[in-house]
Amino acid sequence: MNTDSQNHYNYCALPLAPYACRPDLSKGRVFEEAESRHRTNFQRDRDRVIHSSAFRRLKDKAQVFTSAEGDHFRTRLSHSLEVAQIAKTLSRCLMINEDLAETIALAHDLGHPPFAHMGEDMLKISMQNYGGFAHNDQSLRVLTMLEDRYVHWKGLNLTWETLEGVVKHNGPVLGGDQTPSRDHLPVTLYEISQNQCTGPLDLKLTGYASLEAQVAAIADDIAYNNHDIEDGLRAGLFSLSDIAGLKIVQTALDKIRDEYGGNLHHRYVVFEMIRNVMGQMVDDVLTHTREKLRVLNPQSPDDIASAGVQIVEFSPEFLTDVNELRGFLRERMYHHYEIERIRFKVGRMIPQLFDGFMNYPLLLPQRWQAQLIAGKPDHHSDHHRARVICDYIAGMTDRFAVLEYRRIFELSESFFL
Repeated sequence: MNTDSQNHYNYCALPLAPYACRPDLSKGRVFEEAESRHRTNFQRDRDRVIHSSAFRRLKDKAQVFTSAEGDHFRTRLSHSLEVAQIAKTLSRCLMINEDLAETIALAHDLGHPPFAHMGEDMLKISMQNYGGFAHNDQSLRVLTMLEDRYVHWKGLNLTWETLEGVVKHNGPVLGGDQTPSRDHLPVTLYEISQNQCTGPLDLKLTGYASLEAQVAAIADDIAYNNHDIEDGLRAGLFSLSDIAGLKIVQTALDKIRDEYGGNLHHRYVVFEMIRNVMGQMVDDVLTHTREKLRVLNPQSPDDIASAGVQIVEFSPEFLTDVNELRGFLRERMYHHYEIERIRFKVGRMIPQLFDGFMNYPLLLPQRWQAQLIAGKPDHHSDHHRARVICDYIAGMTDRFAVLEYRRIFELSESFFL
């Protein structure tokens, strides 16, 4: 190992397990560039994500509630930060690379459109004849194509390990007998696999992602399940007594009563309950994952990729309790009539914006019109136009989408002046 590599390895704050991803052994970047003098490859990736335009816009993209519902609810930005914090905790306990796990966690939602999954559902419908839409694939698109901050390439030119983590944090993308094709892959991942846009980038789509990516994925589950409880209670969509019967919540409330008695103020009961439920989830993941690692005894990141199973996960027994909570939130929160009213509005807004731009592309800002012109005119020209429009809408914040809708479709007194 050369001196520079040794220095980079020493940047890791704690010793790493043999199955951890090491920054000095990274598979590299799409475009070759000199390494940073002061940061490891993964630290540099993290900083590029944080400084990206897409990351800043997450502050005005809804997690569940829009900003109009109040200032205390989670946004995509605060959610991403919470995911990153949990991912770092899990990574340190498992002796894997905190910087890589944090980077994947911060980047995993960059492709989310405005209005959370409601906006994603509408873009899926609009794009169903033009190659489809998926927010995970859009995150990859942001990282490799849409961010435009460098002279020599599009995207952020992140490491192979970060891009692999964003693409595969939920598991392999292809089955063992599948080949990269338009039928099997979302549009951006297919383009990359065919070396059309970003140079050679084989992300080993049939293998499992690194432990760092798996940690980011489970941290996402832990974060949204817990903050959705808190936000749902704050919004009055359900009460503490409504969720007290859920096993995972009941366990937490029993512990609070044992420690504080029955006189604790309601708001502190909620906060203590959230902390306890989150702690239960973290404890279970660590216990179950450590046992799987003990049995598998992986000696390298390649052993993780070829293990044939997701290693970082809830135990089967505890997953039953987590799924009970998910089912409650799905019924009582995600399909609450107030959320459905937002969904109804989004269901009008996003398709009208998309159809308006498709039929009258001169409505697009000039920079995006230039993207249309940059496309090669062929029999896929409608697909190209739709993709550019999809990129434009997916990058909008909630507030900007509403403003753009009003600019295009609503008349006001100023229109006549």
